[in-house]
Amino acid sequence: MTPEDYVQQKAAASGSSFYYAFLFLPRPRRAAITAFYAFCREVDDVVDDMQDPGVAATKLAWWHTEIGRAFAGQPSHPVMKALMPHVPDYGIEERHLQAVVQGCQMDLEQTRYLDFAGLERYCHLVAGVVGEVAARIFGQTDPATTAYAHRLGLAFQLTNIIRDVGEDALRGRIYLPVNELQQFDVKAHEILKRVHSDRFVALMRFQTERAQRLYAEALALLPPADRRTQKPGLMMASIYRTLLGEIARDDFQVLHQRVSLTPLRKFWLAWKVQALGRV
Repeated sequence: MTPEDYVQQKAAASGSSFYYAFLFLPRPRRAAITAFYAFCREVDDVVDDMQDPGVAATKLAWWHTEIGRAFAGQPSHPVMKALMPHVPDYGIEERHLQAVVQGCQMDLEQTRYLDFAGLERYCHLVAGVVGEVAARIFGQTDPATTAYAHRLGLAFQLTNIIRDVGEDALRGRIYLPVNELQQFDVKAHEILKRVHSDRFVALMRFQTERAQRLYAEALALLPPADRRTQKPGLMMASIYRTLLGEIARDDFQVLHQRVSLTPLRKFWLAWKVQALGRV
């Protein structure tokens, strides 16, 4: 299997909404974003598949070293071999990849966030920086697009947090800020035991309204000059905002199930943005 085959399989197997947006890119950009996305999945899987925190920390340390080796011209992992040829073309820097590893390291060290400011710092590493790199690969021409990409990345990560509350609870993690749990009188042990209540619904509605505001803010930040090049991000925004609507209509039943859209519906939403420019 070639490195290119490896990253293609990694990206396709994830079933992510991101994959559907990549389909409409020209081949060189599609190859670059697929390799970058596969890198993010590899590093994120270290934490998601964690059985032993010590082993996970060792693996993340390995990735930290591998990134340094790759930028020194000696990649060894298939993902890095597939990604490095694209680095000069799209301005991908070592700091970008190290930030993703640093964000996943936070997952090993922290399972609670006291307030939204603390959560936002985590989201910056695992989503904002990812959005920044993606915007470059998609064809960014205006420096102001970076602010849009970071805001959109934050919206995506909050959507993931809302969708995955139950799955994260099984891993002992609660990303919802502690002071907001207190605001809605939702106890941490209720989340960990996956207890659905009117208080939980009110908390999740608050989180969803924030995420929807962030999507609106991101779209307002996107410079007109880059609206065409950034269509893949707009496709993902359409898919994720639709997902948030489904979660809300389902009364936030996210503690015992993972709400998702069908592949056909994701493709349809992506196609509408590509063909009609609608988000």
